[in-house]
Amino acid sequence: MSRFIACVTGFALAATMIPLAAMAQPCPGNPQALGTKRVLEVDAGSTPRVGRKHFPSTLPLARKELVLTFDDGPWPGTTPKVLDALKRECVRATFFLLGRNAKAQPALARRTLAEGHSIGHHTFSHPLLDHMALAKAEAEIDRGIEADEVAVYGQRRSNPTTPFFRFPGFASNKALLERMSRRGLVVFGADVWASDWDPMSPEQELRLILARIEQIGRGIVLFHDTKAQTAQMLPAFLRELKRRDYRIVHVVPAGNRGISN
Repeated sequence: MSRFIACVTGFALAATMIPLAAMAQPCPGNPQALGTKRVLEVDAGSTPRVGRKHFPSTLPLARKELVLTFDDGPWPGTTPKVLDALKRECVRATFFLLGRNAKAQPALARRTLAEGHSIGHHTFSHPLLDHMALAKAEAEIDRGIEADEVAVYGQRRSNPTTPFFRFPGFASNKALLERMSRRGLVVFGADVWASDWDPMSPEQELRLILARIEQIGRGIVLFHDTKAQTAQMLPAFLRELKRRDYRIVHVVPAGNRGISN
């Protein structure tokens, strides 16, 4: 009987590891790559707001699991370098596009999706929404979503393909958060950020973000793919995560586990 229980237990453990193993595939041209270890499905019903910088809870991540996110792109000159660095390490991230930038750089927006990253939304022109009239704030959100959807998918719609949204400056209020929840949009905050809106060298940014990640141990990491120092720092950052045994989790909408190459 004990042998039977051991066999069943071993089978159950192996079954739980199948999704992880499926993601941990060799990275073409880089056998030492950091890689993407697993996919996490996210929906507004179970996780309407995530990121402990602003909300009570975050994504269900294990110790040393990180979700990488980038705001404000796509931006010529920096976003391609960010995408190149991620591709070299076979890492999948989430990009919160600014509508006016997606409209100006549709090919770059489409490249982001084509390389397997999740596309989130960040308004059209980056205003702080918390003190705007609700109708005006939602119109800005819809305009950004529509611009992103046209750039990435060639279709104009305010009901986004990927229902992920981040408020510019994290400036939300109760009415807006409730409205996002009713629309089925997951609102992303962050658990840690690189403060890359401040002037600093790539080396300074690398030291800063690694120290902050070591302090929290897991969570949603915020960068800006519009920042030159971030684009320059990213290859070294990804290599260092690998050296420190961190694992990357890719967030996707519930019901969409497919990962493109």
